[in-house]
Amino acid sequence: MSEMPSCPQCSSPYAYEDRDNYVCPECGHEWARDGVAEPAEESTVTDANGNPLADGDTVTVIKDLKVKGSSSVVKVGTKVKNIRLVDGDHDIDCKIDGIGAMKLKSQFVKKA
Repeated sequence: MSEMPSCPQCSSPYAYEDRDNYVCPECGHEWARDGVAEPAEESTVTDANGNPLADGDTVTVIKDLKVKGSSSVVKVGTKVKNIRLVDGDHDIDCKIDGIGAMKLKSQFVKKA
């Protein structure tokens, strides 16, 4: 059995293997098992028309969207100001007037 390396970020001796990476349970740092860091894949979030989106943009909803757990609907043409891009399935975090904080999928908006 091979000796596990300590975490390069916090020097914790409790690192463990997870597929091709080592993971530190104390600080959450992950690094490649072979010692070579993989380049971070930069993914750009695009709207329904293929235009790139950025934090702070204003977008318009292109389809009626039902709000889960509510009888509310976000109507077509609703402008959403000051969006924030996040990782995940719903990649836009925003506040919509009259509804509140929501997460939207970029495929249902267009850049205004």
